[in-house]
Amino acid sequence: MKVCVVGAGVSGLSVAFYLKRGGADVTVLEREERPGGKMRTVYEKGYIVETGPNGFLDGKPYTLNLVKALGIEDKLYRSSDKSRKRFIYTNGRLVRLPENPIAFLSSYLLSWKGKLRLVGELFVPPKRDLSDETLADFARRRIGEEALEKLLDPMVAGIFAGDPERMSLKASFPAIYQLEKKYGGLIKGLIAKMKESKGSSSGPAGPGGVLTSFVGGVSDLINALSEKLGNDLKTGVSTENIEKRGKYWVVTWREGGEEKSDEFEHLILSTPAYSASELLKSVNEELSHLLSQIEYSPISVVALGFQSKGLGHDLDGFGFLIPKSEGRKILGALWDSSVFPNRAPEGKVLIRVMVGGARQPELAGLSEEELVEISLKELRRIMKIRHYPEFIKVFKHEKGIPHYSLGHSERVDRIFELGRRIGNLHFCSNAYRGVGVNDCTKLAEETAKEILE
Repeated sequence: MKVCVVGAGVSGLSVAFYLKRGGADVTVLEREERPGGKMRTVYEKGYIVETGPNGFLDGKPYTLNLVKALGIEDKLYRSSDKSRKRFIYTNGRLVRLPENPIAFLSSYLLSWKGKLRLVGELFVPPKRDLSDETLADFARRRIGEEALEKLLDPMVAGIFAGDPERMSLKASFPAIYQLEKKYGGLIKGLIAKMKESKGSSSGPAGPGGVLTSFVGGVSDLINALSEKLGNDLKTGVSTENIEKRGKYWVVTWREGGEEKSDEFEHLILSTPAYSASELLKSVNEELSHLLSQIEYSPISVVALGFQSKGLGHDLDGFGFLIPKSEGRKILGALWDSSVFPNRAPEGKVLIRVMVGGARQPELAGLSEEELVEISLKELRRIMKIRHYPEFIKVFKHEKGIPHYSLGHSERVDRIFELGRRIGNLHFCSNAYRGVGVNDCTKLAEETAKEILE
């Protein structure tokens, strides 16, 4: 069985690896010179810097399954205990996100009125119809305006760089959606789940397990996958055309100035949705249109390395996020060298600042100099950092993170249905059913299994 995978981000590499291991003849086509997409690690001046995600949560098995299959368990690198401490910048100061209900009651994060409204969620009747709703509408209905502003809004900014007023609850946080459907509410659902797991709970500061990465950064995973694929992975090639001829997919690509083409029984598009839309324009108009409707949030990441001595802040934690209501020009910052100590040389620290997102898309497109200036100004205000960085690296992602707007789940169901109807056309990237690394490796595993069986 011959399979073509277009796109070599973590999703494309993973599905290709599983297929090859299952006996399929796989060809992976990647436009960029190096695989990995936005999952890339930069090594410079002793710093280990991620251009995008810095790891995955080990509470789900999907990426761990992949790591085990690759035989690279020895490269896993669990985050330090400091990563349990997460902060929200509110009312001009950093406030720690509570890890348990007792800590929450004494926290300054919400007013007493906000806390009472949150507890009152117990008495809010569940939504009876199955229609989708935005994250913001869900939050106002169940936990109140203040919790939306101080808790949900910054969390959405941190995960999706998104806007809760436009994002789909069902697509973005399916677990929360299911809690209300199954148990009638969030608090009731969390209590029930604690009982089901005999009282073990990760708490809000560490949802779904421990953040885990690799000793050399996420590129360790990308490199291991690339090595297993060997010559089946072609980089620096552009996919020019795809068409269906009978039961075969004919894929044409340009490699080293030469045009090549081949027939495949299955085609997997592991590109961003907008690229898949372009490739499918001549195949199916409705499918191409549906793919073009999947939005992306622009985001820029500013990595800053400082001398730790006299910095002005102890960086004791994971980092902080900022509610929109604070009116700041950054979404938040990750204290990378506190989470993974080897990310900075001895006596130095690494901070990554996030700018833009759906909240302020225009800021993500500023020049590198302007992005650095904004980041330093905000860190001085929020963290009292006076040092000038000795190391600066800026990564700009014009279409960074998929933004699951209202109706996303239904849109994706239709996309997958059309792929099956056209025949042996599959979609496997973070555009569809989750933006995290675990979501990508899960979909890759499922897609490979479906094809092999």
